[in-house]
Amino acid sequence: MLREDIGCVAARDPAANNRLEVVLTYPGIHAIVWHRIAHRLWRAKLRFPARFLSWFARLLTHIDIHPGAMIGRRFFIDHGAGVVIGETAEIGDDVTLYHGVTLGGTSWSPGKRHPTLEDGVLVGCGAKILGPITVGKGARVGANSVVVDPVPPAMTVVGIPGRLVRAASERRRIGGRIDLDHHLMPDPVGEAISELLDRIDFLEMRLAHREGAHRENAHREGRKPDCGEDTHEPA
Repeated sequence: MLREDIGCVAARDPAANNRLEVVLTYPGIHAIVWHRIAHRLWRAKLRFPARFLSWFARLLTHIDIHPGAMIGRRFFIDHGAGVVIGETAEIGDDVTLYHGVTLGGTSWSPGKRHPTLEDGVLVGCGAKILGPITVGKGARVGANSVVVDPVPPAMTVVGIPGRLVRAASERRRIGGRIDLDHHLMPDPVGEAISELLDRIDFLEMRLAHREGAHRENAHREGRKPDCGEDTHEPA
């Protein structure tokens, strides 16, 4: 599992040059290595050694992962600083978190109180996912979003509170934008402007079509087209 954790970095971070650099300089890798060991201790009921190891890892990496959290394969924390993962959080395979992410709780009640992230989820920097909710397979959470409701698979959620934007299969790749999955966060303002421009193009084409039909009818009837300013009486 540790080899997979190290190997997945090259596929998700263009800045990674080689495995040695990843092992020695990536705090996200250091945090997951310590967590894998602490989680084994936690499951063996060695609670104090597990908590002490978790504390030591946080001291070194600024990443706080409770030893009780369940984390799947090929887990990647990019940059790492400020990430917090609670005790009952469950994380599937191929999940990516950026710095400042919190997988937190909203209650002091015992039992499941932290989120579940299914396979392939990506969480942008500063996002907060709170409570015993599920973020579905392949979903994306935008930077600085606050998510308190379940997210369906393959959907993107942005904002405070988090709102669904569109399915992953509907995302458009625009020329000039970096073509890497972990950089494809939605731009609601840009998308709204793009839709307005598309609407303007449609209306202009429709107007041109009607003007062409009007001129053709006027020519057929042998009269001058009365379009635009030609229809107004002189002042």
